Amino acid sequence: MSLWKDFNQGIVKENPVLRLMIGLCPVLAVSNTTMNALGMSAAVAFVLIGSNLVVALIRKVTPDEIRIPIFIIIISTFVTIIDYVMQAYAPVLYQALGVFVPLIVVNCIILGRAEAFAYKNPIFNSVLDGVGMSIGFTLALGSIAVIREILGAGAVLGIQLYDPAIAATIMILPPGAFITIGCIMAFLNKMENKVM
Repeated sequence: MSLWKDFNQGIVKENPVLRLMIGLCPVLAVSNTTMNALGMSAAVAFVLIGSNLVVALIRKVTPDEIRIPIFIIIISTFVTIIDYVMQAYAPVLYQALGVFVPLIVVNCIILGRAEAFAYKNPIFNSVLDGVGMSIGFTLALGSIAVIREILGAGAVLGIQLYDPAIAATIMILPPGAFITIGCIMAFLNKMENKVM
């Protein structure tokens, strides 16, 4: 039961974006297209799962006094790897995501999970937590991006759904990100209140 809880909590109950409201900077910045959202989600998942794994591996030999700098070194190592891989194999996506890939180092989701979970739990639980949080992040970012892209460009993943001349262009601009995340959170809160 504990393993399921470790996996599931990041998807719904403690969704990093829609419930905990952390990691919003890249979410709001790169969710103007679904492709950007999927690319950022993959990068965050790689860093989150990898850093949770390593932090859990070394948790018993990491002194409390210097744990945060150690976590940051671990996280920055994974960010550097994904940064170079994206630059080499997905240069268009890398260009579109811009500075937000290197900024994963300071993403609250990554450091928060290392501190709050991976440092206190065994390896398998920490990896499951990283996978669950990654799925939750991907679902949130993907939902926001799909809504914004359909309403703001009349397309999704390059497939034109309707005439872009009648699209609400504001939805692919920064205010559209705030509008979309606000509407999704209001919907989730309403659904949660109905269940209770």
